[in-house]
Amino acid sequence: MPPRLTFFCELKSPELKRLFQAGEVLSTLQKLGAEIALAICDFSVERASVVRQLNEAGIPLTAWLLLPEEQGYWFNLDNAPLALQRYNDFKEWSDEAGLKWHRIGLDIEPDFRLISALKEGVIPFVKLFFTTIPRRKKQLFNAWKIYEQLVEQIHADGYAVETYQLPVILEERKIHSSVLQRWLGILNLTVDREILMLYSSFYRPWGDAILLSYGKDAQAIAIGSTGGGVDLEGVADTRPLNWHEFSRDLLIAALLKSEIAIFSLEGCVQQGFLDRLVGFDWQQSVQIDRRKYTIIQQMRQVLAAGLWLFERPWLPAVLIILLILIRIGRRRRLN
Repeated sequence: MPPRLTFFCELKSPELKRLFQAGEVLSTLQKLGAEIALAICDFSVERASVVRQLNEAGIPLTAWLLLPEEQGYWFNLDNAPLALQRYNDFKEWSDEAGLKWHRIGLDIEPDFRLISALKEGVIPFVKLFFTTIPRRKKQLFNAWKIYEQLVEQIHADGYAVETYQLPVILEERKIHSSVLQRWLGILNLTVDREILMLYSSFYRPWGDAILLSYGKDAQAIAIGSTGGGVDLEGVADTRPLNWHEFSRDLLIAALLKSEIAIFSLEGCVQQGFLDRLVGFDWQQSVQIDRRKYTIIQQMRQVLAAGLWLFERPWLPAVLIILLILIRIGRRRRLN
C-alpha cells in the first residue's frame, strides 16, 4: 500500500492563490489522497480563501506556524513568548474566517537571523552566535515551559501538535544533553508527532545515507527539498532534488514509514513531480551505498560522544588531574 503523503507549502499569499487557481493541483492532491502542511506566514484574506477552498475539497490541513523574519521566522529558544502570541493571533484569525485544521505544526529551527548573519560573512555570524549563547543557558528552562504551555493550549483547543526538528535532536535526546539547544536555540519538545527534516538535497553526496540512518530512528520523516522555501543561497546546497534523487528518497522513506512528508508542494509542481506521483511504482528496488551508511552511523556516535563531553566539561579536567596524580605517585615509588 502506498504511503500517505503530506506536502509542505511555504508560498506567500499571492503565489499561493495562483497555485490553486486553475484546479489541476487540487485535483492531483485528491487523487493522491494527500495532506498539506500550509505555512501560516500571514493572516491575509487570500490565505483564508485558499484554506476554505482546501477545506471544501476535503484536503486535511496542518497549520504550519511561522513568525515574521525579523522575529526569527522559525520557533526556537529565543522567541518563545512570541511563539505563544503567534498561536493566539492565528487562532483568532482562523476562528473569524471559519477555517478547519487537522493539526498544528511548530517548526523548531535556529533563529533566522543567524542565517542572515552567515550570508554576510563568518565574522558577523560568529559575533551573533557567541553573543546569544551565554543568555540561552538561563533562558532554556523558561522557554521550555512556555512551549509546554503552548502545546497544552493547542491540545485544549482540540488540535494535535507536531514539530519539525533537525535530525541531531536525536543525539541530543539520547545522551540527555542540552548543548545543541543552547548553541542552536532548538528545543527538545514532547508532542503528538515529531517529524525529522531529512532533506538530502542539503547533504549531498551523503543525503541518502543520512535519510536511512536517521529515518529508521525517527517517529516521522520529511524528505526534500524539491525547491522553494527561504533563501539559503551561500549557506547550504540550494539545488533542488532531481527526479532520480527524489524518487530514490521516496522509496527509502517508504521502506521506513507509512507516512511521508515532502518539502515542498510548489517545488513538486514546478518540476512536474506531482503528476508523476499519481502512477508512481512504490515496489521498485532502491540501492544505498553501505559504506556511506556505515560512515554516517559512526559519525553519529562521534557526535553523541562529543555532546556527552560538552555537557560535562569538568570531566576531562578531572581525568587529567587523576592522570597527573597517578604519574606523580609512580615517580615517588620509583624514587
